[in-house]
Amino acid sequence: MARNKSETLSIRTTAEIKDLVRLAAERERRSVASMIEILVLSYAEQHALQKAPKPTKSKASR
Repeated sequence: MARNKSETLSIRTTAEIKDLVRLAAERERRSVASMIEILVLSYAEQHALQKAPKPTKSKASR
């Protein structure tokens, strides 16, 4: 499933965490960015997290 990627996420972390993510990505033959996406999606699934729906604009507020 292709996802339209339009957002950027920058984080600061320790060298140890960065190395662990890099090692996990190499093991899965993924990029670091792709590995982080997989980890977040896995966490969301395990904890039954769902994206909140975006509020719709009402005709009165236009």
